[in-house]
Amino acid sequence: MGPDFQLFLQQLLNGLTIGMVYALIALGYTMVYGIIQLINFAHGEIFMVGAYLGLTAIGIAALLGAAVPWWAVIIFVFLFAAAGSALLGGLIEKTAYKPLRGSPKLTALITSIGVSFFLQNAVMLIYGAREQNVPEILPAKQWDVAGISISLIQLVIFGVSVSLMVFLTWFIKNTRMGKAMRALSENPEAARLVGIPVNRVIRTTFMMGSALASVAGVLFALNYGSVNFHDGYLAGLKAFTAAVFGGIGSIPGAMLGGILLGVFEGLGAGYLSSEWKDVFAFLILVIVLIFKPSGMLGENVPEKV
Repeated sequence: MGPDFQLFLQQLLNGLTIGMVYALIALGYTMVYGIIQLINFAHGEIFMVGAYLGLTAIGIAALLGAAVPWWAVIIFVFLFAAAGSALLGGLIEKTAYKPLRGSPKLTALITSIGVSFFLQNAVMLIYGAREQNVPEILPAKQWDVAGISISLIQLVIFGVSVSLMVFLTWFIKNTRMGKAMRALSENPEAARLVGIPVNRVIRTTFMMGSALASVAGVLFALNYGSVNFHDGYLAGLKAFTAAVFGGIGSIPGAMLGGILLGVFEGLGAGYLSSEWKDVFAFLILVIVLIFKPSGMLGENVPEKV
């Protein structure tokens, strides 16, 4: 196996790693949009809050001493961040978005931007403006397979992300709440008439999307070893790009879009320039909007007048 091919495989693996994180965030965008046609631009900040909650959970776990195994610590960190972000997502939906239901879409969109700035500044005041280092809670294990370096955190990212995607797919298809979500996405008025609790379904959707974003935030923080209150802005935009790329409103599309976006970013950083890697996401967004506005797995739905 030549060095060029090894470089390709290494960059592909790196791209898949960050692509899994983008996919988890993109799922929240597409779930909310699929039900109430809202682009929740505060979702990136939920991702950032999840990373900080994970940092807080690591601090709490440190108080328990070194006797706790690393796998128990990481499970606690994920659960703590997911629970906190889910509650925050439900609170935001109840206080900021629910009163605007029925208002023009632009009103809710501007509100989501306002919530985004509020969360950024709140986190900055609570944790400080400086970048926070994330302690290493995973063993520094690394394996070389055919000249490709694979770390334990990459395996954790793959395992957690794939497990959550599989669980979400099962939940949407087989549970009563998942069927209610699909019904509300297809026809909100008909769903309301047959007795589906619309408010509860919408709030559950926000909470689930927020929990997924928080797990992505923890994985991001563990992978890069630091977290900043600005992280949610760029990651949120990239995840939104992934959702549009895959087809906004399509859960499989969000998964595929996030993974492919990460791959393109990884390959672009490896073969072109790492300094320009953030440009690729927005270049892809422009190309998709020009040639296939509905995304790869989205459908062109005529607007009702």
